[in-house]
Amino acid sequence: MRAKAIQFLRSAEFYLLLIIIGLGVLLTFLTDGFFTLENLFDILVSYSFLGIMAVGLMVVLISGGIDISFTATATVAQYIMATIIIKLGGNWLIAFLLPILIGIGIGAINALLVYYLRVHSIIITIATLNLFYGVLIFVTRGKWIYNFPDWFAEGFSLFEVETADGTIYSFSLSIIALLAVIALAALLMNRTSVGRQIYAMGSNMDAAGRMGFHLLRLHFFVYCFMGMLAGIAGVVQAQLVQTVAPNSIVGRELEVVAAVILGGASLAGGAGTVLGTVLGVTLIAVMQNGLALLGVSSYWHKVVIGLIILASVSITAYNQKLEERRHARIDV
Repeated sequence: MRAKAIQFLRSAEFYLLLIIIGLGVLLTFLTDGFFTLENLFDILVSYSFLGIMAVGLMVVLISGGIDISFTATATVAQYIMATIIIKLGGNWLIAFLLPILIGIGIGAINALLVYYLRVHSIIITIATLNLFYGVLIFVTRGKWIYNFPDWFAEGFSLFEVETADGTIYSFSLSIIALLAVIALAALLMNRTSVGRQIYAMGSNMDAAGRMGFHLLRLHFFVYCFMGMLAGIAGVVQAQLVQTVAPNSIVGRELEVVAAVILGGASLAGGAGTVLGTVLGVTLIAVMQNGLALLGVSSYWHKVVIGLIILASVSITAYNQKLEERRHARIDV
């Protein structure tokens, strides 16, 4: 236990946690509304979509790939789901099952293309992002969808608590989905042989292949997992905003990438943790919420995201160079 505590205190996650705490304390002093139960719940609900997407992308990055098409996947999945439940009716099982199956299908296409074409996954998934999003816009003509059934619009919640002023707080659909996805990913990456194989493939794909790992199956798994979570995130976002707009999700890729890289996942593969990803999402959420409370223009949010990605990649590259030098000294 002591060894684990010391290891955590030396980890990037610990320093990230300190930054989040420091930023939270600063915003508490600079604003009146940051450290309130209402604002903290708003952050949790509003960034549940980002968190679900980030967990899926983390798994892909650990495997040594990258998926940029997840926003298009979520958009296509939620649009088809919304159209069906509005016109034909349905229930929560259908509302989640349809987007999940659509997401898995798109993920399988990405996996096949990445594995067999041997082209870097960022090129493949940028292409599929534009392909699926373009087809959706062409077919739907950019039409927005409203008028969800009452059961979908109302959602559901657990553990409702009413405060003295009459405000009701609860674990809504978006929070439940986020916590379930985090728990699933933690179990997958830390407690299963598949998770260990994903780490191994990301560290050295050729070596993983020589060890007998089925690389095609692993590609299918990580990209279909990303697609599944994109489908779930699409449902969460649609229920939260009560609208499906074809252009509302595509364009948010940088936020997700920034959160995952900030959490310690490496673009080179083989590195990343669920805790780090959660902390990366938290820092992005706190920073954007703080900027909004301080009255900073939303245009500057993109600047901050860009700087975060640049700083995270630079730090990762610097740490890799230090590690290479350390190994070189040991070999000598």
